[in-house]
Amino acid sequence: MRSYLSGKCMGDDSLFLIDIDRILREKAPKQSRYVPRFVVSYLKHIVHQDELNVFLRESKDKVGVDFLEACLDFLDAKLEVKGLENLPDDRLCTFVSNHPLGGQDGIALGYVLGKHYGGKVKYLVNDLLMNLHGLAPLCIPINKTGRQAKDFPKLVEAGFASDNQLIMFPAGLCSRRQKGGVIADLDWKKAFVVKSVEHQRDVVPIHFEGRNSNFFYNLANLCKFLGIKFNIAMLYLADEMLKNRHKTFTVTIGKPIPWQTFDKSRTPVQWAQYVKDIVYKL
Repeated sequence: MRSYLSGKCMGDDSLFLIDIDRILREKAPKQSRYVPRFVVSYLKHIVHQDELNVFLRESKDKVGVDFLEACLDFLDAKLEVKGLENLPDDRLCTFVSNHPLGGQDGIALGYVLGKHYGGKVKYLVNDLLMNLHGLAPLCIPINKTGRQAKDFPKLVEAGFASDNQLIMFPAGLCSRRQKGGVIADLDWKKAFVVKSVEHQRDVVPIHFEGRNSNFFYNLANLCKFLGIKFNIAMLYLADEMLKNRHKTFTVTIGKPIPWQTFDKSRTPVQWAQYVKDIVYKL
């Protein structure tokens, strides 16, 4: 499933709207006519198709940090930011964070860092987000499968070689409920360590405080238990995002970790875990 975003809006090809009917027709042309209408209606409901399309239309002229600010206003999200004094102004860095929500956390970090650095920030994100016109200028699309797989190393290299501050969520997926009931990220990938050393970027740890619903975590774990490879929980991220409306989130920025720290005394995977541990202590 490529996305539930569709580029169709009253002749404006630059605006992408959520269109479940169209995605079903495109992805399952033979089967779509047999999908019960109540199933289609449920899909539209859980992705909040109508409500989000109203927002996408109203914010169609906003791009980059302005779009992120509009998103925060739409979600009525308030931010309490700690550690702004830890943001370096004299060098390029890699900003890494836990990923508890899958919505407000990404929006908030892009907004805070984008405002501080005059919009010179880039996310390394799933290429699906490139469908969002307002967000696309801030994104380096990452897709390790499909047609874009061969371009993955080049895109990552270009991002680290650029003059932008980089934002990464090394877990890839948003947090899950672990053994013992603890809600935390999955293992962090080592790429941010390897590339930060290669391009001499200090790493700035950030902790975002928040959580999704018990339903979301239970669903994700059930799918894992059943061996379902498709990320069904992803379909519910829009619903989770709106459940987290009208809240105040605490963002804590830690002190930069010099790139020279990541020496041969540990493997890159071990260094990634080291930074993750720092994040969760912030």
